[in-house]
Amino acid sequence: MKSSLSRRQFVRTAGLGTGALVLGSGRAARTYAANGKVNVALIGVGGRGKWYADVMFKQANVVAFCDVNESKAQAACKDHPNTPLFDDFRVMLDKMNKQIDGVMVSTPDHTHATAAATAMLAGKHAFVEKPLCGCVHEARRLRELAEKHKVATQMGNQGSSGGQFRRGIELIEDGVLGDIKEVYVWNSGGGVDYKELPQGEQPVPPYLKWDLWLGPAKERPFNAKWLAWPHWREFGTGQIGMWGSHTNYLTFLSLKVLDLWHADPATKPRIKVRAEASGINRLSFPKWEKVHFSIPARGKLPSYTHHWVNGGSPGWKEKLAELIGPESDWPPPKEPAKGKEPRKPWSDFAGAMLLGTKGRLHSTGHNYTIDLLPAKQFEGIDLGGPKRLTQSHGMPEPDWLHLARDGKWTAWSSFGSAGPYMEMLLLVNVATQFDAELEYDPLEGKITNHAEADALLRRPYRAGWPL
Repeated sequence: MKSSLSRRQFVRTAGLGTGALVLGSGRAARTYAANGKVNVALIGVGGRGKWYADVMFKQANVVAFCDVNESKAQAACKDHPNTPLFDDFRVMLDKMNKQIDGVMVSTPDHTHATAAATAMLAGKHAFVEKPLCGCVHEARRLRELAEKHKVATQMGNQGSSGGQFRRGIELIEDGVLGDIKEVYVWNSGGGVDYKELPQGEQPVPPYLKWDLWLGPAKERPFNAKWLAWPHWREFGTGQIGMWGSHTNYLTFLSLKVLDLWHADPATKPRIKVRAEASGINRLSFPKWEKVHFSIPARGKLPSYTHHWVNGGSPGWKEKLAELIGPESDWPPPKEPAKGKEPRKPWSDFAGAMLLGTKGRLHSTGHNYTIDLLPAKQFEGIDLGGPKRLTQSHGMPEPDWLHLARDGKWTAWSSFGSAGPYMEMLLLVNVATQFDAELEYDPLEGKITNHAEADALLRRPYRAGWPL
């Protein structure tokens, strides 16, 4: 197929999921009238899913709910009593196939991929709450399915819809900060570091379909401790999935790390990653971790080091305060200097700092807002919103719906970009299980120098839960 796009333009637009490339020949680009609404099924309607149940009725035709926990689904069902409730998304997609155009997934992390994959295999659009999936292989598989079935996709990391997020990308691409050689991304959450598996069998609550809750994970007796799923490696993704999927994205896109997944194979691109942690734990996540990525050059962009700092790792706050400079107040002064307005405190909970040769960019935990430092040096630079990149409809959900409806919008966290992004991030959860530097091949999706670590890129799946 002939095209006037350069290779770099193609990589960028394909990764971001612009409709012309993702949906140009797919059924989704032809299905909806200009003012039509997309028929959406919600998989998971408790917790975060309840929020989607509240807002999506204003934006789409919500035709079905699915949840394995009737207790958690109760509030959504009470508010929308005419919406049918299923407990198995496979059954829902089979019985309501003709009524469903797309699904929104907000279940525990370990079932994100199987729910989205099942929907895409049925030709449905897919929106998945962050994190996209539970392991590196799942991220890769979801990208492949999205490309094959030409469906509209989006991961729910809301910051990518922000105007300052996109303005930050423009400024970095324009060289305002110079060459960026080092990045720090942090979160103070840490892990619980459980040392033992839940012991003993308990009665399954009558409102819970335990086998369906397990989904692709191996069968086991019910114990309520498993329901604290974010703390277990088998079910959760730790803080790198819960928060890191927000905070690292500005760096990933602006520094064109995505290009490594489309590089010339002859260049043999390798991402190197090494972890420091409070201890190696194969069951749960460490109390603290510092994970260091070595990112190779991408075209004219130099190699850089990417640090993920999570939990109370030694010296992390002091280091970040030093990098941020005098603008940081951890905590803020009780009394401002004479004649000065009190300064807002910098959050030590989550954020990102990109260190350039000409200046620094700080972003908040969702990557939704940015600051340029030193502040005086960048006075007069407009941070209000993008000047050449596309504006959002305000949130990722309407962007996804517009893409699903007419194929003419840009989903900034389509699986074309969110897939590789999550491949990189979920290497954290492999690296923290070894005292070794790992080398990852983004073209092949393999760790090339450590067979045991490479095996952890995948999770086992029970029969009946295919990817």
